[in-house]
Amino acid sequence: MSGSDLTTVGRRRIGPGVLSTAAATVVVVGLLAGLIWIVGVNALRWFWPASVWRLDLVDGRVVVGEVVERHQVAHRSGSSAAKRVLVKVGNRELTGRDHVWIEESDIEAATTPDDLARITRQTNGDAYGVVSAIVDLDGRWRPVDDRTMVERVVDDAAELWRRRTELEAEISHLRRPLTRLEHRLAELDRSAFGGSAEGRAEAASVAEQITAATAELGPKLTDLGDASGAIATRLAAGRLEIAAADATVEVPLTDVLDVEWPNTLGVWERLGVTVANFGRFLVASPRQANTEGGIYPALFGTVLMVLIMSLAVMPLGVLTAVYMTEYARPGLPLTIAHHAVNNLAGIPSIVIGIFGLTFFVYGIGGGIDELLFSDRLPAPTFGTGGILWASLTLALLTVPVVVVATREGLLAVPSGWREGALALGATRWQTIRRIVLPAAMPGVLTGLILAVGRAAGEVAPLMLTGAVKLAPSLPVDGTPPFVHLERKFMHLGFHIYDVSMQSPNVEAAKPMAFATTLVLLLLVLVINLTAIVIRRRLRSTYRLVEI
Repeated sequence: MSGSDLTTVGRRRIGPGVLSTAAATVVVVGLLAGLIWIVGVNALRWFWPASVWRLDLVDGRVVVGEVVERHQVAHRSGSSAAKRVLVKVGNRELTGRDHVWIEESDIEAATTPDDLARITRQTNGDAYGVVSAIVDLDGRWRPVDDRTMVERVVDDAAELWRRRTELEAEISHLRRPLTRLEHRLAELDRSAFGGSAEGRAEAASVAEQITAATAELGPKLTDLGDASGAIATRLAAGRLEIAAADATVEVPLTDVLDVEWPNTLGVWERLGVTVANFGRFLVASPRQANTEGGIYPALFGTVLMVLIMSLAVMPLGVLTAVYMTEYARPGLPLTIAHHAVNNLAGIPSIVIGIFGLTFFVYGIGGGIDELLFSDRLPAPTFGTGGILWASLTLALLTVPVVVVATREGLLAVPSGWREGALALGATRWQTIRRIVLPAAMPGVLTGLILAVGRAAGEVAPLMLTGAVKLAPSLPVDGTPPFVHLERKFMHLGFHIYDVSMQSPNVEAAKPMAFATTLVLLLLVLVINLTAIVIRRRLRSTYRLVEI
């Protein structure tokens, strides 16, 4: 090897192969770091309590809001470059939009007064301005002397709202048996059985039960309804008056989620608010066409879907790998199975989604409806998209990953372990179940890690088999049978797609998309780290060479 082919550093010789592979590694690590940086920085905008600016323009106008972005663009005349800022002004009911572009040359003064507040609302996005007055829950108009009074009234309204929610939940719980009886009576009226003598007798019995239940529950339901109505009346009386840049905005207290004065916060206080905002983001439901609020239904749906998918794909993939490795003899059947697994891994996910829609939804789901829910047809129960069919579709999509990883794990188990177990009198199945499979568990978990990582981020199959923009109810709730696998669900990946590509308010949706992406990355990371820790312990137990 000539000196021109090698670069000598001290006693070590670094060849072109080492340099090229090291450079490729640096590029990969750099791209990964860039991905995390871009997602993290942009997601932080959703949680960080940014300062509220007062911008006095040269034409006499005043703009109040958060400075979101700064860009350098070509000047209107084309002769020079100019800078402009994107300001989130909120107060959408005034102008119909909550973001405006302003050229920096048009700004005469920019300040951050301490009295500027940000009001997070249920509707119309955020409101910005000075809280000039408040009408409390008793209808009394009060000027704002200090922020403590505003916070106290807002907290009182939130407590009343929670109490009203509890009352409504209690009413729903009490009415649940009555509702089931009413549904049963309606089913009898629709079915052919209801026209027979037995059907008429059962309908009469159900009607008597409804009458008795109504008489028993009526007084209590009336009292609860009156209490809920009284709370609603008090809530309707309260409101905040916000002195915005050019007008006064009245915000009902029922619409207020939070009031904060970010310009008065220090660094540590901002960090505390950021953590609190992140927590609320995880447990709140989306609102305003998914551009506001949180992602709890999507997070719950993603976790549940991954769990169901794992329960479906692991037995199927592991049993397939065990047969191909431990039982099948070399020959045409094994070759066909090997090529089938490899080809299945290369099928586009949208094709798998079409198969899931046809086979699971229309085939199996439609058959279940005809067999068990014929009285509800033509309205489908299982013959439409749902979390069960989406999970099974993703299980089919990821089964090759589990098969390949499990086979690698099985092949890594020393053959002497099998021979020793057989020599001691164990059967083939006992050897596999008690010796081989536990020792190959690190490889099985590797397959599960890869399957979860792919399934959690898939979107195309879910769009066909059950994921929706907004699900009216969760697949798991307090209504018997408590787990409703036929229901449609929300998914983090589909949520990101919807917010990024389908939102009518692009600027407002951008931080939401990055924040959801960050949560999805963290979710996959947590699941993978958990499986990796278990895998390392198993490897340490069986002292296998790393697969």
